[in-house]
Amino acid sequence: MKILIVDDDQSILRLYQEELEEEGYEIVTAASGQEGLEIFEKEQPDLVTLDIHLPDIDGIKLLRQMKEKRPRLPIIMSTAYDYRDDFSVWASEAYIVKSSDLTELKATIKKLTGKDEGH
Repeated sequence: MKILIVDDDQSILRLYQEELEEEGYEIVTAASGQEGLEIFEKEQPDLVTLDIHLPDIDGIKLLRQMKEKRPRLPIIMSTAYDYRDDFSVWASEAYIVKSSDLTELKATIKKLTGKDEGH
């Protein structure tokens, strides 16, 4: 199971990578939208977590581009702000507010990949 993490915050990239590798996932990371798109094409991840605010491409635009190429790929939008009322994030499967506690992220990944405990 390969997860692509797109975020311009290096500490978030490191945290997500360490925590998710401990869960047994293979992690690839990108620090910009353009890099994210290139790695997305090359690595064909099973799931993507995508920051809404990227330095070069708007995360929502990136979400749409990824969905056009692979409509069934689960994408989790992550942001420091609460955007739940913004309908543009609805194209994603899930939406989480960034936190150093990755419980919600891990649970969401399990749910989206069908690796839910007890099922």
